[in-house]
Amino acid sequence: MTIPDPIRIMLVDDQALLRVGFRMVLEAEDDFSVVAEAGDGAQAIALAASTRPQVILMDVRMPGLDGIEATRQIMAAQPATRIIILTTFDLDEYAFGGLRAGASGFLLKNAEPGELITAIRTVVSGEASVSPRVTRRLLDLFGTQLPEADAENGCAAQALAALTERETEVFLAIAEGLSNPELAERFSLSESTVKTHVGRILHKLGLRDRVQAVILAYEQGLVGR
Repeated sequence: MTIPDPIRIMLVDDQALLRVGFRMVLEAEDDFSVVAEAGDGAQAIALAASTRPQVILMDVRMPGLDGIEATRQIMAAQPATRIIILTTFDLDEYAFGGLRAGASGFLLKNAEPGELITAIRTVVSGEASVSPRVTRRLLDLFGTQLPEADAENGCAAQALAALTERETEVFLAIAEGLSNPELAERFSLSESTVKTHVGRILHKLGLRDRVQAVILAYEQGLVGR
């Protein structure tokens, strides 16, 4: 039987002691490998390009280039990378800024080891490690403090117009933060049918996960603002 390659992880934090702690937890897992460490955003961008990690644990408050801009640049160059923002508070503008820049979730720095491991496995599987409902709370709290979306808004509007009537209904319900069981109940559908709708919506809109769907709905003025 072929043994799968370990998940390649990079740690980005200006506190060396914190990186040591994360490394100890992660390398205790047989299928995890810490391939690089960076102390600031600029170093993170360079190392991400040379080591090609699958997952990056990214601090946001760092000297020089911060983690949000580093996330934005890494995702532009390596869209398959999954980034988890490290934050001190679960509902702060930095956490949402990281999601808006392309991160797949965020994690408290004082999270339990099991939470850290689960978050990494979750984003590697293609899911976001933060729920759409939490994303909506972040939007409600901090969305108006962030810059408007750029000219890609026009392309997004065209993609939204291509959704069917039912897909549009499901998309707006996702933007409210509803989970799959809640979507199934609202529309009197099976959960498997809901998953099919969600998958088609994400594909048509070119989105990686449901969190991106919530952010897109906000940027298009369909929720919040």
